[in-house]
Amino acid sequence: MAIIKSVRGYTPVIGEETYLADNAAIIGDVEIGKGCSIWFGTVLRGDVNSIRIGNGVNIQDGSVLHTLYEKSTIEIGDDVSIGHNVTIHGAKICNGALIGMGAVVLDHAVIGEGAIIAAGSVVLNNTQVEPGCIYAGVPAKFVKKVDTEQSKEINQKIARNYHMYASWYK
Repeated sequence: MAIIKSVRGYTPVIGEETYLADNAAIIGDVEIGKGCSIWFGTVLRGDVNSIRIGNGVNIQDGSVLHTLYEKSTIEIGDDVSIGHNVTIHGAKICNGALIGMGAVVLDHAVIGEGAIIAAGSVVLNNTQVEPGCIYAGVPAKFVKKVDTEQSKEINQKIARNYHMYASWYK
């Protein structure tokens, strides 16, 4: 059973049909929408500020989400895929975005709708990633604009697949 822990008077709120892996840790001021999946070894640590997650989001194995005390929050839109071993620290991830495996997204960065952050990239503080763009590298830089419909289709397919995978564990 997942670790769900209250801290500083905040108790996590978990949406309907959301799958939590046995060793996921959901702590403090965290709200997760409907139909999400939070995978093995993932930590959502809302002890110092809020984490808000939309509907249909998958946060894959080993990812860590945290914030700066009284300075940054995490806001994740709908149908977002966060790959294995991603670190998100105080950033905003808009609807339909995809964060590749092992990427790091730092405080006050905004990842636009349908954007893709390549695996292993580091998105620095305050970076603004435009909707429908691919960013890659260390630090992450603009690579190219992608077709909005193509990006949406790919990202939504991944999000739907993770909803299906989660059903295997219930």
